[in-house]
Amino acid sequence: MEIEYADLSVIGHRDDNQDRVAVAAGERAVMLVAVDGMGGHADGARAAETARASLVGAFWQQAHPLFDPLGFLHLGLGRAHEDVVALGHSLAPDARPRATCAVCLVQEGSAYWAHVGDSRVYQLREGTIRERTRDHSHVELLLREGLIHEHELRGHPMRNFVECCLGGDAPLPDMSVTGRKKLSSGDVLLVCTDGVWSGVDDADIAALSAHGGESLDRAVRSLAERAVARNSPYSDNTSVAAVRWLGE
Repeated sequence: MEIEYADLSVIGHRDDNQDRVAVAAGERAVMLVAVDGMGGHADGARAAETARASLVGAFWQQAHPLFDPLGFLHLGLGRAHEDVVALGHSLAPDARPRATCAVCLVQEGSAYWAHVGDSRVYQLREGTIRERTRDHSHVELLLREGLIHEHELRGHPMRNFVECCLGGDAPLPDMSVTGRKKLSSGDVLLVCTDGVWSGVDDADIAALSAHGGESLDRAVRSLAERAVARNSPYSDNTSVAAVRWLGE
């Protein structure tokens, strides 16, 4: 499996970083994870680290390539949710740790992904966004119903209202799991927290897959720096992980 990958998490203009990202790269499979601890609840950083560690640990316990990628994503997010819920057993319901999460598996020339909340997965090809996840948020619902336009998402006063997340209440949250997406050489898979997509245009994200561009590591760093600058002086934690598929 030939790939190029990169990840970065920056604090932005916040007192601490409650995001976590990871790239778990094996010889026959790679997993990208982005988790955003919800700062309005207790110990968002701990929630994000717990979810990240749960998913990465589960990945390394599997034989690669994964026999059932979709089952792994569903069970992995479920287990991560239970682990974050356990952090808040002694706390009042509105103070329990919570996090949003996006995770993407790449193996055998295909990608599979899942998310909870407004952390996103993108599939990029030849300088365009081929697909992206749809947030579990109030503003995404308004977008689907045609009440707002895509460019209004970033500045909407209810942008930070997510409909579901990891942690908090014990029942499993709604999660979106996406089936097999065949890859072409040069495709980029990207996971990120809302600190990224709220601060850049779609064209900035799509550029990571443009032919003849800079290294993925440099492109990811440039993207994160641009998001922080555009969101200044109120920029959030800004985190991204990406993999470029180059072939078997």
